[in-house]
Amino acid sequence: MNARIRILLIEDNKNTCSYISALLDKNGYTTTTALTGREGLSLAASLCPNLILLDLGLPDMDGFQVLEQLRGWSHVPILIVSACNEEQEKVAALDLGADDYITKPFYPNELTARIRTALRHSRGNAHSQVYKALNLEIDFDKRILRLEGKRVHLTQIEYQLLSLLAENAGRVLTYNTILRRIWGPYAEENNQILRVNMANIRRKIEQNPAQPQYVFTEVGVGYRMLENENG
Repeated sequence: MNARIRILLIEDNKNTCSYISALLDKNGYTTTTALTGREGLSLAASLCPNLILLDLGLPDMDGFQVLEQLRGWSHVPILIVSACNEEQEKVAALDLGADDYITKPFYPNELTARIRTALRHSRGNAHSQVYKALNLEIDFDKRILRLEGKRVHLTQIEYQLLSLLAENAGRVLTYNTILRRIWGPYAEENNQILRVNMANIRRKIEQNPAQPQYVFTEVGVGYRMLENENG
């Protein structure tokens, strides 16, 4: 199954290490643990893991420093696993390059699902030519959107927004990330224009915009699109 997939867990709580290691072992992954940030950085360089699980509350250095140093030389998927549920921490971690953020305590299936999503993205499967989920389909080459087989018209900005989320389906994109990608690096950090466009998109693709099926809001953080069935 996943026997060749190596996961590095950087976590200072030994009980948590044992629990996550047992969970990953049960799912066929090979897990190595590090109890400090410095040990984690050393192992990341020597083991070249396929994915890293990183706790932010480490005893010797700030988890954000570990994340920033890793991103200085590695594109390996990094999932933050933290007891902190503060929006500012989630945004900061994602903006620094984390692929996802999961809050303790978590359901085992939630963690393994997030891991599978991150691994698919690292293999490049996220950028398939077609996005398909439930009754929604986006052909990236032809720039065509279909809902229940019928073409849906989007403005240029709406299409860029939706295709950006679809290309990163299953992952949270922060508001700032989306603003920079769509409106450029000097875009004002004003979420109003983003919210207006997202509301317009939802009116066009969601059966009930108040209970979306395709594009979900991570309150205070950003947006996540339903996983691509083709990925």
